[in-house]
Amino acid sequence: MMAASKPVEPQSGSGLPRWQVALMVGAPLLIGAGAVYLWNRSRKVVQKGKRNGERETPEGSASPVAKPEKPDGEPVEMNPLDQAQAAKNKGNKYFKAAKYEQAIQCYSEAISRCPTEQKGDLSTFYQNRAAAFEQQQKWQEVVDDCTQAVELNPRYVKALFRRAKAQERLDNKKQCLEDVTAVCILEAFQNQQSMLLADKVLKLLGKEKAKEKYKNREPLMPSPQFIKSYFSSFTDDIISQPLLKGEKADEDKDKEGETAEVNESSGYLKAKQFMEEENYDKIISECTKEIETRGKYVAEALLLRATFYLLIGNATAAKPDLDQVINMPEANVKQLRANALIKRGSMFMQQQQPMLSTQDFNMAADIDSQNADVYHHRGQLKILLDQVEEAVGDFDKCILLRPDSALAQAQKCFALYRQAYTGNNPSQIQTAMDGFEDVIKRFPKCAEGYALYAQALTDQQHFGKANEMYNKCIDLEPDNATTYVHKGLLQLQWKQDLDKGLDLISKAIEIDNKCDFAYETMGTIEVQRGNLDKAIDMFNKAINLAKSEMEMAHLYSLCDAAYAQTEVAKKYGLKPPTL
Repeated sequence: MMAASKPVEPQSGSGLPRWQVALMVGAPLLIGAGAVYLWNRSRKVVQKGKRNGERETPEGSASPVAKPEKPDGEPVEMNPLDQAQAAKNKGNKYFKAAKYEQAIQCYSEAISRCPTEQKGDLSTFYQNRAAAFEQQQKWQEVVDDCTQAVELNPRYVKALFRRAKAQERLDNKKQCLEDVTAVCILEAFQNQQSMLLADKVLKLLGKEKAKEKYKNREPLMPSPQFIKSYFSSFTDDIISQPLLKGEKADEDKDKEGETAEVNESSGYLKAKQFMEEENYDKIISECTKEIETRGKYVAEALLLRATFYLLIGNATAAKPDLDQVINMPEANVKQLRANALIKRGSMFMQQQQPMLSTQDFNMAADIDSQNADVYHHRGQLKILLDQVEEAVGDFDKCILLRPDSALAQAQKCFALYRQAYTGNNPSQIQTAMDGFEDVIKRFPKCAEGYALYAQALTDQQHFGKANEMYNKCIDLEPDNATTYVHKGLLQLQWKQDLDKGLDLISKAIEIDNKCDFAYETMGTIEVQRGNLDKAIDMFNKAINLAKSEMEMAHLYSLCDAAYAQTEVAKKYGLKPPTL
């Protein structure tokens, strides 16, 4: 796990955005959900040639309606529908000639002449006029005409999509999302253009809501399990080490053997003792005392306070403390400076500033080149940036400095596996799998090794063995809620056992009621089951536990996707297939 960040969520195995996965049934959610630690969520869709699904021309043939003739050669008066069709065909000719004002006049004539009971034809005329208004960038007129078309034909995909695009132009994101959600469902998620618009709008909505919510959120201490897991990703972190003998106050001779009490004058040493006692809520205030009194451990107190600011999601407060440690000139604090750079670099990555993140990790390596943590965490950064070869190089440096670093060994295997998997190289995949076998044999107490191996096995559809690996992981870390979530997802993909899968994810929440990943996953499954209200409730719980604005934006996107479905279901009776 990268410092100060939740593991980045994977791209689903099908290459679909997670909002779409939440709308669809079965396998897409499950195939890639195992690789949640390190797989990159984002994926750029490259468009080539003509845009899929976007119609630049109006509907209907442009050929004129032939006027019927009487036997004596005189024309028969056309009925109103034929007159309307003739006006539409004339409008289509003007449209193709880019004479949009004349086209609009013809479509208006078609609308006025068309019998009201001819709903299909009338809806087409409104949609055609909307297409002409679109060319003139008259967005409100486009919305109005498409609305008329949809009222006449509620499942009119072209009108819904054209209205969605116009709503986007008018910055009506919620209405745009509802329309494009209906389009996606009607087209069974086969049209790239509508999927791209939905993804774009969901991200914009998510960012807007997260920015406001995160700014005003109450800081929330993560669960003890999360905090311990976070610190376990560091091996050269002074502030997370137990109190040393010299740091403890002299023991009373009559109390020999009892727990030592730290010197009352040192806020930092008291904070360290609170760390050992898992009394995390008091750490920031004790560090502040050490800093304000300019005690012996100011640098350590600044770093520990910054670390807990990051853990509670307050990056704004953490950065000045990290900056101060990083800029300390004393040679004896280089390990602290390197640690501060790792944490600031991870914070920048969480804020989607990869260049600043890379700079900090490189500076950390320059300051303390023998610090294994620098290479371990930089390796994870490189994986997120799709620089797998460089990541493997960093893991190798970490292993060279600390040959007993099981975590680095396991993550190196995962990096090699990911490279082979995305490159569709069967022999390299097998080499990576053999590497996992070697890691769990040499480091049988490393839970992360089993967990990462299980994710790779799940991708390869070796479900039985993946289940065994998760069981070993749970035996080693019975309080790791994330493992229960992954095992629950495995049951869904392996045996389609919905009840067991949900039971395991519920168990994760029971173990750690602050596990946002469990709530998010539960919400995604509930969407697939058609339980939209429950899904929205789960997503909202995850939102309140999000550890960064970026995570919160992603969760809002999922929640908004589910809410849009409820509105589409009410308006049009449209629902995707459910589990």
